[in-house]
Amino acid sequence: MGNSEVGHNALGAGRIYAQGAKLVDIALANGKIYDGEGFKYIKECFDAGTLHLIGLLSDGGVHSRLDQLQLLLKGASDRGAKRIRVHILTDGRDVLDGSSVEFVETLENDLAKLREKGIDARIASGGGRMYVTMDRYENDWEVVKRGWDAQVLGEAPYQFKSALEAVKKLRALPKANDQYLPPFVITDDNGKPVGPIVDGDAVVTINFRADRMVMLAKALEYQDFDKFDRVRVPKIHYAGMLQYDGELKLPSRYLVSPPEIERTSGEYLVHNGVRTFACSETVKFGHVTFFWNGNRSGYFKQDMEEYVEIPSDSGITFNEKPKMKALEIAEKTRDAILSRKFDQVRVNLPNGDMVGHTGDIEATIVACKAADEAVKMILDAIEQVGGIYVVTADHGNAEDMVKRNKKGEPLLDKAGKIQILTSHTLQPVPVAIGGPGLAPGVRFRKDVPNGGLANVAATVMNLHGFEAPSDYETTLIEVADN
Repeated sequence: MGNSEVGHNALGAGRIYAQGAKLVDIALANGKIYDGEGFKYIKECFDAGTLHLIGLLSDGGVHSRLDQLQLLLKGASDRGAKRIRVHILTDGRDVLDGSSVEFVETLENDLAKLREKGIDARIASGGGRMYVTMDRYENDWEVVKRGWDAQVLGEAPYQFKSALEAVKKLRALPKANDQYLPPFVITDDNGKPVGPIVDGDAVVTINFRADRMVMLAKALEYQDFDKFDRVRVPKIHYAGMLQYDGELKLPSRYLVSPPEIERTSGEYLVHNGVRTFACSETVKFGHVTFFWNGNRSGYFKQDMEEYVEIPSDSGITFNEKPKMKALEIAEKTRDAILSRKFDQVRVNLPNGDMVGHTGDIEATIVACKAADEAVKMILDAIEQVGGIYVVTADHGNAEDMVKRNKKGEPLLDKAGKIQILTSHTLQPVPVAIGGPGLAPGVRFRKDVPNGGLANVAATVMNLHGFEAPSDYETTLIEVADN
């Protein structure tokens, strides 16, 4: 399944790189994950301290994968980890809502087997991914604070004797779902939390995808952190599954080295005189800048580029305001186009994805209409200046909102209701190219039957009058012989 991070990497870089999940798979399969500096660093705590694993408990494959957690548990315990605590974040976004129960059961069984071998292994805390820990782009630090309180301080509004009991009971609360489960801690018979993070412990954030781990990484690693009161800052050995921000070098230790994405189309075009404007709201701003530019923060050439971030709504679910900031993005983009200061303008309208993830069909219709209106405003501006447009998507989501069987028929739950699909889809995304600036005779090639996101960069370079480097995926267009 595609996701926004790798999608924008491919769109900007023009090549397909082995990414987070695949890099981790390879490192786990060949055992190199245990030979690297990152694992050696956390292993220093195994004798006297606890190994804490924090991340999304899911097999969705977008931010993390359950099988990778299972392999890491086995690998760490085989290499001397005597006391392990897992801090789980329930999904329900990239996988079916309610699947948290099954994932917790699987993990509990694995931990029970480790205990039979004499290893003190337990789940210590948890919460829903959209409410606990996994915020991104500094949209809402309260989300990270809730996780910190549970994971580090051992404090949460709910205490349970087991994670299975926690998930089942919290899911029974009104309007509860996996994405927004409140934070909880697991306590022993005396009511004490079984696994707060303390001095001398090792911590690994197990997500391979960066965007929803960066904020926690800052809280764990920065000494001069001021986003919330951490109360207690334990002296720990911390490593990410990967490095989540190459520019910030965050975290400074990691188990698997990230891909080196060089010579992106954005860098190439800027250094060839193409003035660039990029805009989105907070939840996707990093995608049209950081990920587009090959996991690189900042400008290539500040006098040639302008990046505009419109603050996203915070503290609410996206179906509450499904229009999001589409109008504001469109207005900023329109003004940038009409100013004629830029040769390339790139935008992300997040509505179909972010509202699609909520599973709320009525809100998603409103979201898609808002995105349509925004696209029209941008296309009208392109028309006025005689420009060219390329419209595509980084992955699917809102075009299908129900789970289906192999025949394509909607799946029903036990109550006979249609099962809602909140995850990304597997369908190819469309691409449309046009506008008054398009030269006569430009058409789609017929000899690129498997064209995908990585082909867009060479295509856009052609539209600017350049030829892409030879190692880029080929262009989607050609000029008719006439």
